[in-house]
Amino acid sequence: MGVTKETENTMRLSANNDQKNCKPVSFLCCPEKNPLTVVSWCLATVACGSTKCPVSLSIGWSDDSKEHIWKLGTDFTTMRFLTHALLRRLSGLSSWCLPREFSQSPILSLKWSPLRQSCSERPGFVTATDVVKYWQKVFETNGVPEAQESSEYIVSFVLGAKTFQSLHSKSLHTPLTAVQQEHIQQLSYKRLERMPLQYVIGEWDFQDLTLKMRPPVFIPRPETEDLVSLVVEEESQKCEKNPDLCFPVSVPHPVIMEIGCGSGAIALSLLCKLPQSLVIAMDKKEAAVDLTRENAHRLQLQERIHILHHDISYSSAKQLLLWGPVDFIVSNPPYVFHEDMASLDTEILCYEDLDALDGGDDGMRVIKTILALAPSLLKDSGSVFLEVDPRHPNMVENWLQAHPNLLLVLRAVHKDFCGKPRFLHIQKQSR
Repeated sequence: MGVTKETENTMRLSANNDQKNCKPVSFLCCPEKNPLTVVSWCLATVACGSTKCPVSLSIGWSDDSKEHIWKLGTDFTTMRFLTHALLRRLSGLSSWCLPREFSQSPILSLKWSPLRQSCSERPGFVTATDVVKYWQKVFETNGVPEAQESSEYIVSFVLGAKTFQSLHSKSLHTPLTAVQQEHIQQLSYKRLERMPLQYVIGEWDFQDLTLKMRPPVFIPRPETEDLVSLVVEEESQKCEKNPDLCFPVSVPHPVIMEIGCGSGAIALSLLCKLPQSLVIAMDKKEAAVDLTRENAHRLQLQERIHILHHDISYSSAKQLLLWGPVDFIVSNPPYVFHEDMASLDTEILCYEDLDALDGGDDGMRVIKTILALAPSLLKDSGSVFLEVDPRHPNMVENWLQAHPNLLLVLRAVHKDFCGKPRFLHIQKQSR
């Protein structure tokens, strides 16, 4: 099954309350974008626009003088579950299908007619509040998680605000321009395809920084902000014990190594929180290295960070000691147990780099490598801060006890904001 540019092909989708008299809507195929987005959107719109009456759905396409028809009669309660099965059915289509005759069906119109008819008090005008409610309903119908938050973030981003709540009352009720509506529509299509919101809008806040985001680079999670705070707190305690460290010095302090930098969220946050610090950040994926470098330049922190394209191994110590021993090693390594990978959210499995999550059979594949290298990389009394799975603290402690030659001791286990043991503070003992 497929659609070629050489033939004049159409895709017809019919929706009508009278199953015996469905009027088709003609679609023109263009080779620019993915058809699955529009089909998904159409199904969502049908489901949202016809909540009481049965719907007859007919999808047809033609190629090489053969005509294919798939007709389906159903009601609203089952319509919402059809999207993914239909997309699999249509996966051979290579062209993006745009409506040729919008006026024939208000339900299927991509020009917001259902929104204008059902939401706005002033016909022909669409406000930010209208759009949020509309796309929230579409997301909910298609099983998109955090439907309200997704809709609000997309609309506020297009309107130049951080959050929907930060928009002025006037902005909420001012009619959106055609360009704004189109932009919201395009971003919402991506969210319908279960793209993470951070990738949809292309940026996200971490600590006090706004960072660029793009797939497949790992998206920093909110709890990881606590990992940054723990490092800053430990450095503050060191300064209290040794006040000389708190005054400006010619040598950067502390020197911090981040293993697995991703977007640069941890490294760049530490540079901002600790103005005398120097960070050596590395990642085995070039996409992550490039994004960290881009974010560092945007924040004008590039002079205080060394970014390496490097996959750590047990033989990495010599290469990583070019800047001398470090005060801290910090990492949010891949720590998901391999058997748990399949149960991750669709957004993660389809878009994020799974290598940044999969920690092997026991979730400790990279953790063990970091700990084995730590004695060679740390200064005396230096510390390792790790984010881990809640099952790992006991496992790590047992592993350290089985390797006493490393001279590492588990100093503290800290909980995340959900009360789960999430962060480890491991310290190198003085010889």
